[in-house]
Parts: sequence; C-alpha cells; structure tokens
Amino acid sequence: MRLRTHTAYPIRVLAAALLCLACTTAAPAQLAQKHMVAAADPRAADAGLKILRDGGSAVDAAIAAQMVLGLVEPQSSGIGGGLFLLHYHAADARMDAYDGRETAPAKANAAQFLDANGTVLSYRAAVGSGRSVGVPGTLRALELAHRDYGKLPWARLFDPAIALAEDGFEVSPRLAAEIADDSLLPNAPSARAYFYDALGRPKAAGTRIVNPEYAAVLRRVAAEGPNAFYTGPVAAAIAQAVTSDPRGAGVMTVADIANYRAVRRTPLCGPYRGWNICGMPAPSSGSVTVLQILGMIEPFNLDAQPRPTPDSVHIVAEASRLAFADRAAYIADPAFSPVPAPELIARSYLATRSRLISPDRAAETVAPGLPSRRSERIESTAELPSTSHLSIVDDEGNAVAMTTSIESTFGSRIMVQGFLLNNEMTDFDLAPKNGRLGPNTVEPGKRPRSSMAPTFGFSPDGRLTFVIGSPGGTRITGFVVKTIVGLIDWKLAIQPAIDLPNFLDRGNETELESGKGMEQLAESLRERGHRVRLARLASGVNGIRITAQGLQGGADKRREGVALGD
Repeated sequence: MRLRTHTAYPIRVLAAALLCLACTTAAPAQLAQKHMVAAADPRAADAGLKILRDGGSAVDAAIAAQMVLGLVEPQSSGIGGGLFLLHYHAADARMDAYDGRETAPAKANAAQFLDANGTVLSYRAAVGSGRSVGVPGTLRALELAHRDYGKLPWARLFDPAIALAEDGFEVSPRLAAEIADDSLLPNAPSARAYFYDALGRPKAAGTRIVNPEYAAVLRRVAAEGPNAFYTGPVAAAIAQAVTSDPRGAGVMTVADIANYRAVRRTPLCGPYRGWNICGMPAPSSGSVTVLQILGMIEPFNLDAQPRPTPDSVHIVAEASRLAFADRAAYIADPAFSPVPAPELIARSYLATRSRLISPDRAAETVAPGLPSRRSERIESTAELPSTSHLSIVDDEGNAVAMTTSIESTFGSRIMVQGFLLNNEMTDFDLAPKNGRLGPNTVEPGKRPRSSMAPTFGFSPDGRLTFVIGSPGGTRITGFVVKTIVGLIDWKLAIQPAIDLPNFLDRGNETELESGKGMEQLAESLRERGHRVRLARLASGVNGIRITAQGLQGGADKRREGVALGD
C-alpha cells in the first residue's frame, strides 16, 4: 500500500493535491512496508518514490527528489547550492556523512562585506549581490554518494526533473507567496524574467512554468556527469553572472568551480536516554548543538505530558543558550579551525554545563565553556531559513537524511541557465571584531558554518528508528530537538512529534510558535527571567519512523510536504 500524508495549511492541502495530479494515486495508509520518501513537495517525493519502485537505492531517490526540488521549490535549494547528506547502509550498519557545503572563492577575504569606509554592508546589500555566492557543492556531493551507494544509472535519476521542466509545472501556493513577498527578487534581472509575468506581476499559484534551460543543464549533467556543471559553458556562465552582477560583483572564477570537492566525513554521535543520536559534523554546527542540548537536558524530567510546558520549555531553552554560546566560539570549517567536537559532547563536560541550569530561573548571561580554548569572535551571520529536508528509507533498509539549501529565500537571486545561485557566503561572519578574526571568518576555499542537522536516531537495542531533519536556518537545532523530545521523551509517533508547537532559544531570546496555544506559556517564562517572543516558527521537519509494523511517515504541516511510500 502507499502512504500519502499531505501536510500543509488547509488551503494548501487541496492545492498540493491538485498540483500532484501526475503522481500515482492510491488509497491513504497509516504505514508503508517497503520504502518511503518524505520531502517538501509532492512532486519531489513522487520522483523519489518512482526511483525506489524501480529498484533504486535511498541515494538514488534523493538525487531524483533533489533535481525536482530545484525546479518546483527553487526558493529553497538546488544545484546552485549545497547540502549535507547522512547515509545509513543497513547491510553493515555503516554510516557516512557527505559534505556538499559551498566554498569561498580563492580571492575571497574577510573584508569583502565591508564598504569603502570599512562599514559592514547591510544584509540586503550583502545577500543581493554576486559577492554572496559560494561555489556550489550539491552535484559533487550527490556524485560521491552515488558512487558509494547508487544502484540505478546516474542518468536515469534525472528523468523526472527533466520531464517536469520541459512539460511544465504549476507554481505552488508557497512558491507564489514567496515570490510576492520577496523585495530583492525584482532587482535581479535574470530571476525577475522567470518569476514575474510580462507586466511585472509576481506569478500566481497555479501558473504553469516551463524551464527548458534547466532541463538542458540536467540533460548534460545526466549524460556527462557533474563535470558538465563544474567545467565548460555552465561553469563559465556561473562565473560570469557572479563577477558581472551590477548589484555587487563577486570574485568567483571558473577555476574555483572546477576545483570544488565534496568531502566524506565521519558522522558525529552521542547518547540520549539510552538512544544514540547521529548527525553531521563540522562545518555544520547542527549535530554538535543538538547533542549538547540533549546531553544537558538529560538529567531533567521533561514532564509526562506530551506537549511543551513551562518547565520543559525553560530547561530546553537554557540548554540551548549554553549550546549556542559554544557554537559561536568553536564551530567552523575544521580544515581552517580546530573543532573540539568530542570535548563539546563529552558526557562529563555536558554534566558540568547542565549544572549551570537552574530549574526555576533563567541565567542572566551565558558564556562558552572550555575557556582556555575559546576564540573571541562576533556572531554576525544571518543564516536564513530557506532550506529543504528530505528523509528516505529504501527496500533494503538503507536510509538518507539530507538537508539542502541555497541559504536565503531565492539565494543570491542570480539565475543562471534555469537555476538559482546560493548566497551562502553570508553564513560567514560578515566582519572581524576589533580587528580580530574568529573561526567562521571568510577565507579562500573555506566552508561557512551551517546549522543544518540531518539526523538518525538509534534505539537502545541499536536499531535505526528515526530519520529526521528540517530547514530553518539557526532555528533548525530547535526544530530537531523538539521532534526528538517528542519521539523519545513523550513517545509520540512521527507526525504528532513534528506537529508539536515549536519552541527554541538561540542565545538571545526564547521563541514560542504563535498560533499554537503557546501564548499561555509566555508569562510563566517571563516570570522566570526569559526574554520571550512569539513568532511564526515555520519549521519543515520531514521524517520517517521505522517500527515493527512498518514505516511511519511525517511531514511538516507548516509547509507543503508529503510522505509517500509503498
């Protein structure tokens, strides 16, 4: 049977269903028995499902889904961006972490986001220009993962996206809203021509778009491999677009693009209440921060009620503040700055940090631990939540958790041959502090720190039990921690765990999701000393829980995702 769990706002549920008329139809089911894809758009999930039905692996399905996401959800991810992919190989219980994070061009430097007077550029000026573009890593990372764990031919995986790009796809309600709301997009000529009609109006939901340029690039990459992207005409077009951007020229060259390499890394794992939680190591801060928060809250009872309470939100928020202090001081590209991850997630260290948490009162200030190794730095990155996540389990029990991004909504807004370029350079610190450089300062060839947190959860008996992740910029950590607490502490199924109201703290204020009944918690938290803000915390958690009865799929109702399986 096929699971089909639509997850979006009520109007969007119908819209997503209508937009997925090309998908194979089947009756809804609570569980899938063979394989599953949970992704941010029905068309991407369906592309991955078709690959699984053809005997493809989890990696194969991830590639097909990503190529479709870059077309139908271009504001969030694509071949002009980067990703982190976590893979589990069931036959030998091996885990691999694939780093497709963008890199800084060879001529990049710590002053590139300063104006002629040495003043830090505004966010709009920094992101909306060629200077914000890092060398894309998506295709090289997918190539590396496919080389290790692909089953179907590389070229076969591009067929669904090529067909959609040539035949046309309908603008979803979420994409239409993002186009209409974005104030930088009209200032980017190449993107404006694609996302606006002849009269300059944002394309509305239901508008049919064809993208023959994207299809042509995918055909070349399918036939020739990623070299067709990283060298030749496509690479030349990327470099030309970046260095000639009238809003602010970047410094990327064809050599920068040709020299990009994806990295296979060792996943980072840590315990939580007898479980083993695994994720991406640096340059992502996601796993370190998630593991730190979980380690610090473990000594506390988070209440029996399967929902946020003043006590549980207070404890998680205080642990999050401590973790974010460490994140700011230590996490960066390990090739440029040593990252003491084993020390940061050591049980003894986390026990010491946990004792700093008062069960009744928020700390007035927090500081990084391990002071003898602390680097003074400035936390000046924006890291916005325009990202996507997909979770996949295939017929053999192999799994992929992949978080993929172009950073800001529509990235740099530079469109080249049918795809958008990222603005990941703004994930670096935008300026030194008092002339001193921190670990996340711009340097040639460096990968900016990220918060992406694709995550595997292994039950106390060692079985892979859940596959999760989320978009959300620096809020990703909070979204993932909340879901893990729902799954482990409150013993919820995957969809109810995702549906829980969001709550988090990134070091400055405790944020509660508005419109989810959290308002009543705000006053109690303020009485404990928290600075509280109610906000629209639009997570996009997509996950799969592996049970004795089958695969449970969950997708965030705050976006347009679905979980599909057989």
